Amino acid sequence: MRTGNAFVAALLAAVLILPAAVSAQADKPGAVLSEAAEAVVVVREVNRETRKVTIETPSGERVIIVVPPEAQNLDQVKVGSKFRMRYLQSVAVYISPTGGQPEAVEHTEVQLAEKGATPGGVVVNVRQIQARVEEIDHAARTVVLTGPEGNRVKVTVDDKVKRFAEIKSGDIVVVRYTEGLAMKMIKE
Repeated sequence: MRTGNAFVAALLAAVLILPAAVSAQADKPGAVLSEAAEAVVVVREVNRETRKVTIETPSGERVIIVVPPEAQNLDQVKVGSKFRMRYLQSVAVYISPTGGQPEAVEHTEVQLAEKGATPGGVVVNVRQIQARVEEIDHAARTVVLTGPEGNRVKVTVDDKVKRFAEIKSGDIVVVRYTEGLAMKMIKE
């Protein structure tokens, strides 16, 4: 199950829970932002050969979802089927407690309905990037970071990041992005 950015934006816009910032770790500067949304979508096309299902969001946008080969219940999905979708995304930013080197890691977990059960599943993807603070301007709240491939980027740090004044050159900043999508067909 994969979604396009436009669908995610439409889903979040439909029933957005505003982000809340909290300290990522009690002893380190950081912040956590999260958003959750829920909506009912309608299947408009099913291509069993390519395993592509076109759904329509509550706002009328059509999005194609690629159903993984492990999903055993695609035969139950028909045009007009309705699915309850829940989407969650969370971004945590904090200073690494142990330091380290810039790196990037990604992990995906998929849980699908068993054969014959109501079609649906859950996909959770976690991406983590560690970048080194190269330059910092506390007054302007800007930081220049070097990523795992040596690329440099200058970012402005939001006021919600607590204890920003404690960040210094050489620190390793960890950004962990978690995205979850759960779908279950609504039996009629």
